[in-house]
Amino acid sequence: MKHFLIQKYNVPGPRYTSYPTVPYWDESHFNTDIWMETLKKSFNESNATEGISLYIHLPFCESMCTFCGCNKRITKNHNVEHPYIEAVLKEWVLYCQLLGEKPTIKEIHLGGGTPTFFSTQNLEDLINGILSHANKAKDYEFSFEGHPNNTTRSHLQKLYDLGFRRVSFGVQDYSEKVQKAIHREQSFHNVAKVTFWAKEIGYTSIGHDLIFGLPFQTVEDVIDTIEKTNALHPDRLAFYSYAHVPWIKGNGQRGFKNEDVPKDDYKRKLYEIGKQLLFENDYHEIGMDHFALKTDSLNESFMNGKLHRNFMGYSNSKTQLMIGLGVSSISDSWYSFAQNTKNLEDYYQILEWNKLPIVKGHLLTTEDLTIRKHILNLMCQFETSWENSSQTFDGILEVIDQLREMERDGLLIIGKHGIKITEAGKPFLRNICMAFDLRLKQKAPETELFSMTV
Repeated sequence: MKHFLIQKYNVPGPRYTSYPTVPYWDESHFNTDIWMETLKKSFNESNATEGISLYIHLPFCESMCTFCGCNKRITKNHNVEHPYIEAVLKEWVLYCQLLGEKPTIKEIHLGGGTPTFFSTQNLEDLINGILSHANKAKDYEFSFEGHPNNTTRSHLQKLYDLGFRRVSFGVQDYSEKVQKAIHREQSFHNVAKVTFWAKEIGYTSIGHDLIFGLPFQTVEDVIDTIEKTNALHPDRLAFYSYAHVPWIKGNGQRGFKNEDVPKDDYKRKLYEIGKQLLFENDYHEIGMDHFALKTDSLNESFMNGKLHRNFMGYSNSKTQLMIGLGVSSISDSWYSFAQNTKNLEDYYQILEWNKLPIVKGHLLTTEDLTIRKHILNLMCQFETSWENSSQTFDGILEVIDQLREMERDGLLIIGKHGIKITEAGKPFLRNICMAFDLRLKQKAPETELFSMTV
């Protein structure tokens, strides 16, 4: 990759799990009543045909990983499990009462935190409690995130029995020096053990999450990590950039010096070498920083043009309505976003009042919806078009002007009514999406909000 392109485009930018991005939500025009109206509208439009998705946030971890940007509560006290499950199920009941008829669930994803912090019994109570108020779609997909150090065979078997067929394990990097710096010490043996258990039990999609750009990480570390990963042959991989944002995440990312973190050309070299090794082992590039074997459903969705992206990351298929349960979770009715309180004690208190624990959100304008579609197209298919009037918006000419400069740099090709990202442009996908982000252009952040794009 050309050095001047990295220097030119390596700026802070969103990862676009939504548009508008959370820092640019217009909270002044949002309230919970509006959210509930759009929720019911979306449910009535889509439940019978495609079902809904559920994201359930399980925030507890026994130790702090310094690379992590998720909402979490660090504790070794497992007495917190049952009250939290009860609260999540109460929140779900409140939603079901609003919907008025049984929802059909297409997707459930357990994220964290550490979902496998919870006992198998509590996880079983959670899923059975959810399903007691819902139907399962014929082609449902349940998935969860597992920590290799505390995911037991019992966890894997119980969740499989409950319908889960996809699991992703957080690996990050196998270097002991890197693991110590990020406070995530786990052996290759532990990762291999849970991976083989999942295969034996019958999981059809096993994923590993890897990170490049971690403190003290070298080219040799990335090669070693990818080679070990290839030996385990997971079905899909996330290989994404470490977001170094200590001004946001506080002391967790101040356990090492700024100069210990790879930057610019060297950081990008880590990714390019890792990506090439994945290509040589039959992994296909899917969207941004994701790879999958030809046989994995994520690759099939990408090839069929059905790949979707939301607050859960990349998904095999789109559901119009995604409900987020648990502290800090974000819901998406397509027409609006709503986020729960990030404070655990407030979450419990608001549910005690029999209210949804929503504290902020955003009602999407017609312009937002149009731009959202373009960004989704770019994130999921590396191309988008504005062939008819419904795909244009007031700022489209300004966007095209900015895209022409990117075309001159070889990042994309502008056609008569759209653009297609080149191979050279894929590392700059976030920058290309930023060209469409009118809210970002209209109001530059007063402080740094995002990690670097390259």
